[in-house]
Formats: sequence, C-alpha cells, structure tokens
Amino acid sequence: MNIKIVEAGKVRKDVLRVRFEEEGKDGVVEVKNGSETLVLVIGKREKMTRRKLMLLARRIVREALAKKYTEALLDFKEFHFPHLKIASADAAELLAVNFLMAEFSFREFLTAPKEGFPRIKTIFLSGVSVASQKEAKEGINRGVIIGEEVNRSRHIATMPGGEMTPDILARHARASVKGLPVKVKVLDERQMTKLKMGGVLGVGQGSDAPSRFIVLEYFGGKKKERPVVLVGKGVTFDTGGINLKPSDFILGMNMDMSGGAAVIHALAAAARLKLKKNIVVLVPAVENMMSGASYRPGDIIRSMSGKTIEVLNTDAEGRIVLADALHYAKRYSPSLVIDVATLTGAAMGALGERASALFTKDEKLELRFRHLGEESGDYVWPLPLWDEYDDEIKVTFGDVDNLGRTRYGGAITAAVFLKQFVDKAYPWVHLDIAPRMTTLSDEFLSKGSAGAPVRLLVKVLEKL
Repeated sequence: MNIKIVEAGKVRKDVLRVRFEEEGKDGVVEVKNGSETLVLVIGKREKMTRRKLMLLARRIVREALAKKYTEALLDFKEFHFPHLKIASADAAELLAVNFLMAEFSFREFLTAPKEGFPRIKTIFLSGVSVASQKEAKEGINRGVIIGEEVNRSRHIATMPGGEMTPDILARHARASVKGLPVKVKVLDERQMTKLKMGGVLGVGQGSDAPSRFIVLEYFGGKKKERPVVLVGKGVTFDTGGINLKPSDFILGMNMDMSGGAAVIHALAAAARLKLKKNIVVLVPAVENMMSGASYRPGDIIRSMSGKTIEVLNTDAEGRIVLADALHYAKRYSPSLVIDVATLTGAAMGALGERASALFTKDEKLELRFRHLGEESGDYVWPLPLWDEYDDEIKVTFGDVDNLGRTRYGGAITAAVFLKQFVDKAYPWVHLDIAPRMTTLSDEFLSKGSAGAPVRLLVKVLEKL
C-alpha cells in the first residue's frame, strides 16, 4: 500500500472519497459529479478517543476493500481532533500503521480469483498544510515500516505448524533482517547441549523437528550502552505433550510462537527505523510433540541456570524454554529484559481478549508500559508479582515446579516461575500475550494473528 500526500483537486474522480458525519446514514456511498464518497458516521467529534481513531482508520480500509475500491482519498484535517492533542507526525504514523494492518489478510494457501484478491493500492491524504508536510511524511514513513513489520509478524504466526518448524522460524528470522545491520546466530541442539540448556532441549525432545535457539543482535547505540533484550516464546506447535490438549484448545496452537514472531519483527522495525539503541532478541524455538522420546509428567529438568524444574504438566512448556532464555540474557548485562509469550489461558480468563497481561516489580516501568500501550494500540494491564506467590511453585523433588499448587491465578504463577530465573539480575517485564494472540471481529482486522505487541515494543525501544 502507498500513502501519498496530495492536493485534493489533482486526484482523479474515480477515486473513493471518504467523509465523516456526526449523524446520518452510515457506510453509504454518495455519487455526485462523477465522484463517489463513502460516508461514515463517527458521532460527536468531541467524544472521539485515540482508541476509536485507530478503529476508524481500519474501518475506512475494510469498507473500501468490501466495496472493491483500490484507491481512496481522505482529508487529513478530518483526523484532527484538538482534544486528543496528537501532533501531525504522530497522527500520520497512527493512520499509516492502522491502514496497513487493516489491509492485511493471510492468503498464503488461498487460490486467487481471476481478478485477483481485493487490495488497496493507494491512500491519498489531502489537506496537509505546507508547514506540516515534512512531519506528516516522516510519520507516514515510520508508520509504514511499523505496519509492515506488524503484518510480517502476523503472517508467520498464522502459518500452519507444519510450515513453521523451529528451523524454518530460524531461517525466517535470518531473512527478516537481511540487509540490515543485524548479526544473526542460531544455536543447534549440539550447541545447546554444551550450554546445558535443559529447558529448551527437554521440551523439544519429543519432536522430529530439531529445536533451535535464535539470537539477533542490533547495536545501533553507543558501544558501552547496555542493550535491551527481547525474549520471545517460539513454540512453533504445542500439542500439550503427554498432557495432551483437548480438541477445542489444540486448534490454533501453530500461533504459540507469536511472542517469537513479535520480537523478531520489533527488532526488524527498530533496525529499519535506525533507532540509536542496542537491542538483542532471543527466541527459544521448539515443537512440543508426543513420542516415545517426549518429556514426561514427573520428569525433573535441569535448566541452564542450574535450577531444577519438576514437570507437573507437559502443557506448561513455554515457561520452561523461557527459563533458559532469561538466564542466557544475563551475558549481555542488559538494561532491561522484556519477555513476550502466549503463556497462559488464565491470562485470558482474567482479562478477556482486549489486553495482554503485564507483570513487573518496577512500578515506573508498569506505568510507562501502560501509557505506551495506549499510545500504540497494544493495550496491557498489570497483574501482581507479590513474593507471597513464590511458595506456590515450590515442590518436593525440584527447586521449582512448572504448574503451581492451585488451579487459580495461573497467569501469576507462570510469571512467578519466570521470576525465579531473573534473580534480580536486571529490570524485567513479562508480557503474557495469550489474550491478544488472535484478532477480534470488531477490530476491523482479518482473522488470524493480531501481531501483538510489535507496536508496543517499538514504542518502548524508542522512548524508554
């Protein structure tokens, strides 16, 4: 999709025009003087919110696609809501990101119709003042980069499990940063064995698809600046292992590597934006399968840190592979570690499907992430990490267990488990993105991966 700043009078008549109204007929196309105008009722302008504005941008694209238009003309001034206090560059970025997200559909395995799939080729923005054009163009360029990387994350997360094994994910990671100043290293099982990564190897040992540990390094900041480390869960398919998932819950588990997809493409966006930051991405990539070689309930795994994990349930595998990655992160002396994982259904039980669960002991980081979540559209909400929860993952035969003593508060006990492998070595934020793994019907996005939290991570990398 191209997004161009133009003068309204220089755009052809056959381009769909879009107009907002506070009341009237919604979603109709008016024809006048050979031009067609899509009318969208947005209610009282003073009641517009940033959240609604993002949805409005997406709705324009979805309406145009449904009506099979390939180009649309919008008045940039229509998106100016003084009470929102959004600068021209930020408004342009917000629109570009959400235009691209709305235009995306996963069509990898669909047979194209003769006329091709509907798509928006160009959105024209008129009404941009001369004084604001430079800032708006910069905002558009940034928004296009972020939107493209969100969609690339959605694409690989939606790929069927048979088409996205750990090795394929590693190859995709390498391809996603080709031509960018990013160093790529992929550890195989032999190398992981030398590092004593018992968590990654233990979870992946039942699969015919070999496990991988993906490392991406982007050093765009000062040499002595401590990096931000992004850790993403890369379970390319999760059967649940011997604790097999019920049929209703196993479908969609090709997207259990959504955290890994998000951190890979957040780094790609950061590198394309030339952020002056040092950033490292770690993705433990495994497939949790059943076979005669699978790890079992009751097994005790020795993690890379030396701490032992008693396996009470093989379907609580994500936290086990993340334990090794969180320990590996210590070699970078990071200024901050953010792990991203579709970790628990309990997070969905707590928050529904509108926000990811946020865990951190640092109140300043909590508030900052919540603010940047609102700004980016990747919403997060905090849950507690109180020390009292530590006792709930203590067992008899290992240092910690991977499930907890109670069936309640599962998102919290999973986060508390991860905390044991951080050991106060660095500031740490855990994002359980299970609630935002897939899109909702009222978000004006195609079905499949939601691409969370790529937008949030880019904002964090820029502004923290």
